[in-house]
Amino acid sequence: MYALNMMDIAIEIATSDDSFEDSATKFYEHFIMIAEALNELGLWNEDDKFFYDVLSLNDQPPFALKVRSIVGLAPLFAVSIIKKEQLDKLPDFEKRMNWFRNYRIKNNKYLANKQSNNEASILFSLLDEEKLKQLLEKLLDEEEFLSQGGVRALSKYYEKNPYHVSIEGVDFGIHYDPGDSTSNLFGGNSNWRGPVWMPINYLIIKAIDKYGAFYGDTLKVECPRGSGKYMNLTEVAAELANRIVHIFQKDENNNRLLYGDYSWFYKQPENEDLLLFHEYFHGDTSRGLGASHQTGWTAAIVNLIRRI
Repeated sequence: MYALNMMDIAIEIATSDDSFEDSATKFYEHFIMIAEALNELGLWNEDDKFFYDVLSLNDQPPFALKVRSIVGLAPLFAVSIIKKEQLDKLPDFEKRMNWFRNYRIKNNKYLANKQSNNEASILFSLLDEEKLKQLLEKLLDEEEFLSQGGVRALSKYYEKNPYHVSIEGVDFGIHYDPGDSTSNLFGGNSNWRGPVWMPINYLIIKAIDKYGAFYGDTLKVECPRGSGKYMNLTEVAAELANRIVHIFQKDENNNRLLYGDYSWFYKQPENEDLLLFHEYFHGDTSRGLGASHQTGWTAAIVNLIRRI
């Protein structure tokens, strides 16, 4: 994601200052190398169709820590689109990109880009179309990541099926914690084990929007999974944005999911327009948790409101 962001910035500057074409090429090549590592060095699990952390210990073969968390969804973030009119202004970058592409094809090396059917744009992504669909199956499953208020940090699957692993004689485990910590580990902080986090959801929505801009109606997925309703990826991004915004909206009884059992207080006339920017949100009820004025990232909700 970082490499592509830097490439995008360099391309934008290079359209008016061609000395930046070298920087665009450098970050493009960095992205390809990272994409190759993620896809060919065992982080993608072909059986589960998901990215996992892989642990390497002395004198033991590497093995996957098979926990479905936002770690495995993060490869979605690395996506960018270059339009033909941009390439037309960057002949040196296009020449080098084509050489690098042909070299990798000739030598049967991984290549993380795809050209649109009408050749009007090029998609750069860590995920090919098949892997993208397979990740979205998990993300859009309400028994896994998808909640009424957005995407959970950990699959709900682990509520009834905790994960356990023994490492050098020590047992470790993880289970779904949708709200406040139930563990004394990490100083009592296990709030990445189930709640909904605004910055992660924001990045997911922005990424899926980019995929939607490239694929259009040529790629549709079931959303939510099992519903029988199919959407293109622009519509999926809108659905996720609506779920996040829904946390802050009043229902027919003037309650907001944000406040949970404290909605009575915020329905009083002097309080009804007070909105708190909580640090994260309960993975099942969407109640706000953690710091209550986390405007450093929860304020991203404003952009999602504008989007819909």
